[in-house]
Amino acid sequence: MRHRRRQRNVISFRRRKRKHDRLKSILTVSGLIAAGAFLCAAGYRGIKTMEDPGSLLFWKREEWETPEELLVQYMDHISRKEYEEMYDMIAPEVSGNITGEDFIARNSAIYEGIEAQNLKMEVTGYDKEQLAVTYQTFLDTAAGNVSFENKAYFIKGEERYLLVWEDALIFPELGAEDRVRVSTTAAERGQILDRNGHVLAGKGVASSVGMVPGRLEDKEDAILKVAELLGMEPEDVEKKLAAKWVKDDYFVPIKTIPKVAEIALMSWEPEEEALREQQRQDALLAIPGVMISDTELRTYPYGEAAAHLIGYVQKVTAEDLEEHAGEGYTAESVIGRVGMEGLFEKELKGQDGCRIYISDGEGNEKKELASRMVQHGRDIRLTIDAELQKALYGQFWEDKGCFAAINPYTGEVLALVSTPSYDNNDFIFGLSNEKWEELNEDEKNPLYNRFRQVWCPGSTFKPVTAAIGLASGRIDPAEDFGQEGKSWQKDASWGSYYVTTLHTYEPVVLENALIYSDNIYFAKAALKIGAEVMESALDGLGFGSEVPFEMRMAISQYSNTEHIESEVLLADSGYGQGQMLVNPLHMACIYSAFCNEGNMIRPYLLYETEAKGEYWISGAFPEAAAQQVLQSLVKVVNDPHGTGYGTRREDVLLAGKTGTAEIKASKSDSTGTELGWFTVFTAETTAERPILLVGMVEDVKERGGSGYVVEKEKQVLEEWFKD
Repeated sequence: MRHRRRQRNVISFRRRKRKHDRLKSILTVSGLIAAGAFLCAAGYRGIKTMEDPGSLLFWKREEWETPEELLVQYMDHISRKEYEEMYDMIAPEVSGNITGEDFIARNSAIYEGIEAQNLKMEVTGYDKEQLAVTYQTFLDTAAGNVSFENKAYFIKGEERYLLVWEDALIFPELGAEDRVRVSTTAAERGQILDRNGHVLAGKGVASSVGMVPGRLEDKEDAILKVAELLGMEPEDVEKKLAAKWVKDDYFVPIKTIPKVAEIALMSWEPEEEALREQQRQDALLAIPGVMISDTELRTYPYGEAAAHLIGYVQKVTAEDLEEHAGEGYTAESVIGRVGMEGLFEKELKGQDGCRIYISDGEGNEKKELASRMVQHGRDIRLTIDAELQKALYGQFWEDKGCFAAINPYTGEVLALVSTPSYDNNDFIFGLSNEKWEELNEDEKNPLYNRFRQVWCPGSTFKPVTAAIGLASGRIDPAEDFGQEGKSWQKDASWGSYYVTTLHTYEPVVLENALIYSDNIYFAKAALKIGAEVMESALDGLGFGSEVPFEMRMAISQYSNTEHIESEVLLADSGYGQGQMLVNPLHMACIYSAFCNEGNMIRPYLLYETEAKGEYWISGAFPEAAAQQVLQSLVKVVNDPHGTGYGTRREDVLLAGKTGTAEIKASKSDSTGTELGWFTVFTAETTAERPILLVGMVEDVKERGGSGYVVEKEKQVLEEWFKD
């Protein structure tokens, strides 16, 4: 029995050995290719050894990817816009024999046309016999979210399962002759209004100059004339006329230009400009085939007077579309570039309405897929008084200067002006290269926004030094600093450097020093205060910090380093020179403390029906110190010896301070320029039209210094209080 079992084992071993030898015989170099082909056809995968890449270590059966897995891959390709890869996964012979070109065109047009994004799918079922996958699809579109349940069928191919494609895979209701339509309703951009409802930016009417190709008698000559009159290159005109959609009887828009009747509202020199524009349009209309029609566009009625504040919009660029992907911008959209247009872009823009639906071959609506109601942009109402803005610009438009006006009790910003300026309407019509070069090469730099910068404040800083000295107890307002004449230095260690002043007076006490704007007094005062106390106090007034305001302003400083480094620099800082630089809006906030018992108001731009002032810095100065400085500033305007006496009024009590800052390359420089300053404000809380106005003009040397600014601001105040 045991012998027979052993015999059977030996026979079995011999059989296995013979089978192994036959396989070994097959896997020779000559039989390797044939064996590999046999095993691959049976669904096996060869694994090569590291020692001999030409040999096969073992063979393993390779499982096909399931239809569920393949469908997930297919949907992933949609998200990546990989339409060729999608086509490679289908079985064309059972998919209507659709070509790769037609497949790509159909899918790309639909998915990209509806702006499909964030596509997700979830397999909900699988029928193994029918090779059918049931799934749920979710995707975002230009009209909102779309979701639907669908079913995909597969067949067995030679090497894997293949998708049976049909139009219904895109949307279940979509047939081969159907179309997916996208209908949009453009959102109107919100207006920018001043506090009284005057339009600073809104919908306007312009003239669209166009050509009707079939009516051109001499096309080449007409193109040359139109290009010259519109400041364009002939090639650009030709390109517009050569567009694919153009037909002989079509009106082809070439350029948008100001409407003559609207120039009076937008131009600073309306009569002259209106005449020039009328002559140009008459010349255009004299060319056969040229027509001019009305068109709507964004307009800025106050033009140059508010350009730096309001900014402008422009057509979006490819970079804009990439940066703001998914935010509803299209190639036809505009976007705010600078100023309020840029700052409040999201609120002003609104959201276009959109419907996505399927229509049949005859254009009849078959199924709505998604819909979003149009949301027009929100109007932005500012605290700005447009007429004050216009009055300031009207006085200083030829100067290089900046102006900030606020209500000192509420913080409402009434005006922000930078001069000279540019016409923001030009950016809507399209700047010619000539105009762009003119703006950039102008030595006065009209594109430069001066009210956002920092400037040497000169003597307008003296009230700040006075308040710091009183608050610290380092300055006794009754102490007579002694008459030094018109030049002074602390001692011989200052070498050849002297502080100079324009007037002599007695007694040399704080109030008189402010009335006569005495540099020597405030240089001595700064030395008494000391650098450490001065720095700490200025830090507490917002120096080195951003002004809490909707529009970003440059940060005020008292030194080019972290500290006031020398005694001379400290003395110069006391009267607003040295390395002292202040933003005009920041200066207005500091001065507001003299109106608010020592508290600095927070400025703001968005209009509130019930204006309630909030303090930026409470207790900036002690109440007693603020009141004492205020009384002195009242005398600066109302005392005949005061430097601001030119603005004195019988009907309103005003206070203020002038300043002339010297901008020199060195202490001995006698060719430097001067900045003229004047800060003036209503000194009583009972004032019907409270205002605090800070103004600075460059290059006032030999033009009257700060007196030049005083006289022009006087005219602005006349307009302000007249109402």
